Amino acid sequence: MRPPTGSALAVPTSGTEAEATTGVADDILAVLLPHRRTLETSPTPASTPADFPHQLRQLERLVAARRPIRLTLPGFPCKSPNPAKVIGRLPDEGERLALRFLDGLCARIAERYAPGAQLVICSDGHVFSDLIGVPDPHVDAYNDALRAMIRTAALPHLGTFDLRDVYGELPCDAKRERVIHRYAPSLDALRAETRDTAAGDGEALRLYRGITRFLFEDTTGFDGTRSALQRVCRDRAYGVIRRSRAWGALIAEHHPDAVRLSIHPQPRGAAKFGIRLLDAPDVWMTPWHACVLREADGRVRLMRAADAAERGRLVRRDGRPSHYVRRDGGR
Repeated sequence: MRPPTGSALAVPTSGTEAEATTGVADDILAVLLPHRRTLETSPTPASTPADFPHQLRQLERLVAARRPIRLTLPGFPCKSPNPAKVIGRLPDEGERLALRFLDGLCARIAERYAPGAQLVICSDGHVFSDLIGVPDPHVDAYNDALRAMIRTAALPHLGTFDLRDVYGELPCDAKRERVIHRYAPSLDALRAETRDTAAGDGEALRLYRGITRFLFEDTTGFDGTRSALQRVCRDRAYGVIRRSRAWGALIAEHHPDAVRLSIHPQPRGAAKFGIRLLDAPDVWMTPWHACVLREADGRVRLMRAADAAERGRLVRRDGRPSHYVRRDGGR
């Protein structure tokens, strides 16, 4: 019999312990399901906890041991270098709202499971900065501001983790070399996996194309043709995916019992659970690739900064650009 949803649960020790543990794990996963990031479109049947056996097994182990739920989310790297997408280099209203949303998810889990939950934001800007054209000092400034934002907003369920927590004050190039050498798959293996779409479900190819598109859009000051830039971005996309795999392996080593979330769309049954942070017209869009437009009715949407500027007026917070608010009578 499933424990009642909505109450803070301690794990029972009676003869029905295994059944109750499964029920609690189901309830925890049900908190995440409405916010799942996926490429699926209707009329695909609604997902249920049973569609995610990998996450359920992880949650059941933690619940059975009465341990807090730990979630890891690689992301929040730095702002896009494309000024048509973002309104600055530092976290703004998009990150602020996303952080509050993630903290709220953990609070809702704690309502259902007494040991509670913590989400660790694994900032990966330094892992990719040389590939995406963002100077390392800009990444440091973004990460420092993100941590300050968490402290100022008093978000108790959130923590942070980045390469500084692993390799201290080593130069950023040296940190990247260590991560790649120890954790990254070979380039040949990755190319073969991406090409071999007939043997799988095509997820590797979709990720490769999505990252190639982002790199193409974010590149500024390229001295060459569009086709030449496209070729460069295809090569760089493999580098980004290699390092993403390496970063994921490093995170798993340092947080071995955590449930892995992802800002990328993920299929049902995958080892990673895709999570949607804010409403956006594109399932790949994130707060660091866009900015916030607040509608007249209070709704919030992510969109390119250039598009938001056409529709709204700029709002500043603490002396910095924060977001846009819809103009009266705007489209």
